[in-house]
Amino acid sequence: MLDSDDDNSSVSSTSTMRSDRMSVSGTEEVQLEKDTLLDEALDALYEKRGSTREKALSSIIEAFNNTLQHQFVEKKFATLLHQCLSSIKRGSSREIALASHAIGLLALTVGYGENSREILEESVAPISQALKSGFDSSKIASLLECLAVITFVGGNDPEETERTMQIMWQIVHPKLGSNVVATRPSAPIITAMVSAWSFLLTTMDGCSLDSKKWQQSISYFSTLLDKDDRSIRIAAGEALALILETGSLEKFSSEAKGSNDGSREEYIHLQGLKGKILNQVRNLSVEAGGKGSAKKDLTSQRNLFKDILEFLEYGYCPETSTKIGGESLKTSNWSQLIQLNFLKHFLGGGFVKHMQENEFLHDVFGFTPKRKYLSVAEHHISSTDKRMYKSPNSVVNKARTQKLNKQRMLSE
Repeated sequence: MLDSDDDNSSVSSTSTMRSDRMSVSGTEEVQLEKDTLLDEALDALYEKRGSTREKALSSIIEAFNNTLQHQFVEKKFATLLHQCLSSIKRGSSREIALASHAIGLLALTVGYGENSREILEESVAPISQALKSGFDSSKIASLLECLAVITFVGGNDPEETERTMQIMWQIVHPKLGSNVVATRPSAPIITAMVSAWSFLLTTMDGCSLDSKKWQQSISYFSTLLDKDDRSIRIAAGEALALILETGSLEKFSSEAKGSNDGSREEYIHLQGLKGKILNQVRNLSVEAGGKGSAKKDLTSQRNLFKDILEFLEYGYCPETSTKIGGESLKTSNWSQLIQLNFLKHFLGGGFVKHMQENEFLHDVFGFTPKRKYLSVAEHHISSTDKRMYKSPNSVVNKARTQKLNKQRMLSE
């Protein structure tokens, strides 16, 4: 019986080892196949046919959404960046939109460091130029989102962020020359600009910015609250809540009130503006809805402006909790909420995957995923380690053995 048990144990052990090898082999084959597909997509970005490049960019975006492509980025970072920039310079509106999204995903994948700095420095000029060429809504929105993300990740100082915010601002307030005719931006473009601008404002110290620029932005967002398009009103409401959260309006009001250089009128204007915004917010929080308005959008608007009203009247910020793989991602102020909503929209179906595995986003939100969700990745690593690192014949163990032998010789 004992012999029989030993035999069973041996078979079981052999079976387990074979299973481990199959698991490792299968994982490596899948990863190799994914890398091959990405390499093929990258090669396709050199093709002359625009539709071929668009298809390749779609494949790259899908791959970056489904998996954090650290190994691919480590090898092909510069090539991918410059091919995407080439698409922005020469492509159709659809190709530009796809390339912009791919660059944003690339920045989120590499996180802080020299690579994200390079993305920002190399991309600002081509993106700025593309923003001036045509007014296709999806293209402009994608360019603005890309610009926001690469500045958020790669920007090191407030001046860089202000520069980007100014580029965005000029989309709706262009500097016109004598031979330039103003083009009225569409509702989706205005919404995209306000959302991207607000996203970057979350990284800024509002009190350090110029008071006249603040007053200009506050007045503009107040006018947007009266627009017919609900998405514009929602984006403008969030922007105003964020501005008010920074305390900038109160700071400028106090400065105007206490100065002796005739700023009394400015103080009265700011107080009047604050009162106007309060009334607008109150009305939007109970809006009955217009003809053909989507009920879901109406509910979102009411809930948002009820939160803004409570914030303006009592100082309470909305608190949210989002489940990510069994763990809660919580926000407790307007800044965090705007960052979360923007990145959730940008990442789309890849949001949960990135929140579980992207260390840059963990740092941004102070979020730690549940251990059991990390254990899946750790299992694959440990299985691979059995062959690559833990085997007596592995390079690591050979080096360790040589080091120990050398130490023994020296001690003798």
